[in-house]
Amino acid sequence: MKSTFSGWRYLWKSEDIRRKLIITFVLLALYRLAANVPAPGVNFAVLAAFRSSAASGGNFLDFLDLLSGGTVSNFSLLSMGVYPYITAQIILQLLIPIIPALQRRMEEDPREARRWQEKWTYYLAVPMAALSAIGQINIFNSLSLRSTVGQKIIEFGFTSNLWLQSLTVLLAMTAGTMFAIWLGELISEYGIRGQGLSLIIFAGIVSRMPANLASLLADKDTALFMFIFTIVIIVLTVFAIVYVQQGRRNVPVMYPGRRMGNRMSMPVKGTLPLMVNLSGMIPLIFASAILQFPTILASYFTSNANAGVAAFFTSVQNFFGGTGTSNWGYWTLYFFMVVIFTFFYTSVLFDQQNYGDNLKKSGATVPGVHTGAPTQKYLSTVQRRITLPGAVFLGIVAIMPFLLGLLLKLINLGAASSQTNVFLVSSSGLLIVVGVVRDTFMNIDAELKLHGYQDSLLVR
Repeated sequence: MKSTFSGWRYLWKSEDIRRKLIITFVLLALYRLAANVPAPGVNFAVLAAFRSSAASGGNFLDFLDLLSGGTVSNFSLLSMGVYPYITAQIILQLLIPIIPALQRRMEEDPREARRWQEKWTYYLAVPMAALSAIGQINIFNSLSLRSTVGQKIIEFGFTSNLWLQSLTVLLAMTAGTMFAIWLGELISEYGIRGQGLSLIIFAGIVSRMPANLASLLADKDTALFMFIFTIVIIVLTVFAIVYVQQGRRNVPVMYPGRRMGNRMSMPVKGTLPLMVNLSGMIPLIFASAILQFPTILASYFTSNANAGVAAFFTSVQNFFGGTGTSNWGYWTLYFFMVVIFTFFYTSVLFDQQNYGDNLKKSGATVPGVHTGAPTQKYLSTVQRRITLPGAVFLGIVAIMPFLLGLLLKLINLGAASSQTNVFLVSSSGLLIVVGVVRDTFMNIDAELKLHGYQDSLLVR
């Protein structure tokens, strides 16, 4: 085993790698600069009063802010980030096994099918961004009207006197999302290869860490304990995330021997590694997006003239928008949705790999299992079994703020837990950060080896 970080000294020796790193940093800085540009038509006096009010939907907005880098509560042009694109990507991936024509397209010409999928992901991201913008505006306005502020943060509605302003806001926020996606594509093409959108999300998440740390240390009586507690929790959680993400089940595979002249070599033993967490953090994003949908939908009816209808949808908004430790129902639902989506999304991804036919075409076999469909069925069974601990782990990561909030209440630090996040980012945000850092290190390591620098950036 060799542990070395001496590869870092080569980063600036290679002109190509140095150029890619500089481009990446410049584009990320541009993204963070654009994230502070406000949407047109926002009443900043009302927004400031709303954010400081007790009924500002604090936990819900904090939850959105942690994944957006503070752009949501600031009503930035980039409030939605690149999440509409990710949502569109997930929708298309889920449609492929459902629609036979799409599945045949993937099987007949995978490269062309991926191009088609990328093109339609962009097309679908535009209406998804517009719908997200409308939902965000309605949520803010409904919460601010119910708070002590009693005024709308932004006048929005397609009436005779507001349609031009509303259209301008909608186009500006949608364009902001597409701009963020474009920056991500530029990073993938000219910067760190394949990491563009991930680094955009990463930049938004970590940008909130200094503010969250300051909030964590605001109470002098509990500052030292909370700081130590936070460091311990982060270290343990990062270790658990890396351990699970690296988890593999190596299925033995026999590859056929090769003919060398008049002789045939012996079959070669190999392994097919199946990941414990094949779906990554997509189930967390998908589950949180689904749970935010009732809040967005309810925001259209909380100001209804019928008091009973308004009260019902207000309670719906409070349930799905309240992420505090008292909302057991929300966190229980969140846990089970993450587990269910992990199994579902893993099944979709695994079926698209089509290991049974691919192994059969290469002449490889799993010992004791017939080739083709029986091999695919066997591997699917193995994948489902090892997915269980991965799904439960993701569910626990998702509700970790709730569990830690309960723990802090037991030791009489409930007030501190309600004002700060002990991860400095959300638990799902921490999962994203760890994954992006790990993938970025692997990318840079591959670049160094490609340029002839053999010292590794990673711990071997």
